[in-house]
Amino acid sequence: MLFSININGERRRVDVDDDTPLLWVLRDVLGMTGTKFGCGAALCGACTVHIDGVATRSCVTPIDSVGTSQVTTIETIGETPAGARIQKAWLEREVVQCGYCQSGQIMSATALLSQNPNPSDADIDDAMSGNICRCGTYPRIRAAIKLAAQSGRQGG
Repeated sequence: MLFSININGERRRVDVDDDTPLLWVLRDVLGMTGTKFGCGAALCGACTVHIDGVATRSCVTPIDSVGTSQVTTIETIGETPAGARIQKAWLEREVVQCGYCQSGQIMSATALLSQNPNPSDADIDDAMSGNICRCGTYPRIRAAIKLAAQSGRQGG
């Protein structure tokens, strides 16, 4: 079937089965490999994208459910104010170890800050609970989110 979807502000046409997961449309059809495959069951968070600003697991999101929604991927998240602050904080706090989960982590953290510019520890735990980091960089992830939130409050 032919679908027209809005990805990163650009209308893209894809010819795939209606139940094809958004993840595979992004990676295999459109060649956007920043979004990662981890578990295929929405348990690890590596495939997180934003759909209308909400952190969404693309591995279990069928293309026919996207409709006219705006899909944002890691490729352009740094163009948003919260995404730019998160990416800068990620570098300053040296979050990345192996890096595999980081696009999903950044997407979830950006969604959090976009909706809640001053998150508590509980808010961070709740927003990030579906993202697994096998390297255990959780303390650095939390520190980076706090730094990005502080930067936003200071206008940076």
